[in-house]
Amino acid sequence: MWNMIWPLLIIVGSNCLYHICAKSVPENAHAFGALTVTYLIGAALSAAVFLISVKPANALTELHKLNWASIVLGFAIVGLEAGNVFLYRAGWKISVGSLVGNISLAVVLLFVGYFLFRETVTVRQLVGVAVCAAGLFLITK
Repeated sequence: MWNMIWPLLIIVGSNCLYHICAKSVPENAHAFGALTVTYLIGAALSAAVFLISVKPANALTELHKLNWASIVLGFAIVGLEAGNVFLYRAGWKISVGSLVGNISLAVVLLFVGYFLFRETVTVRQLVGVAVCAAGLFLITK
């Protein structure tokens, strides 16, 4: 059970810190300057953990196992980060902007799972989508 909980705790804790930081980027700071510092720190930390967790002789072998997803993920992360910085600069409240974004994402991913990965979508999930849509309407009005 712990194997399923600890990643969720990391996600929730990191996402909370992430949104606090995204909202706290100074208005007069260039958004992509801030993201450059963010990615330099992230790259250094990722590289350090990678090199600590594999034998240095195996590092190139491990990198050769990667596919297109790592490259596209880099683009997606920049879009995600920039989108959130600009979302908060546009005036969204941290309690609402994050919620609307995450609910919208969950609904879209339900359909992505169905069409791209052939995951089963149940009637209960479709009712959940309708409830989410109603909730988005209520939150944003």
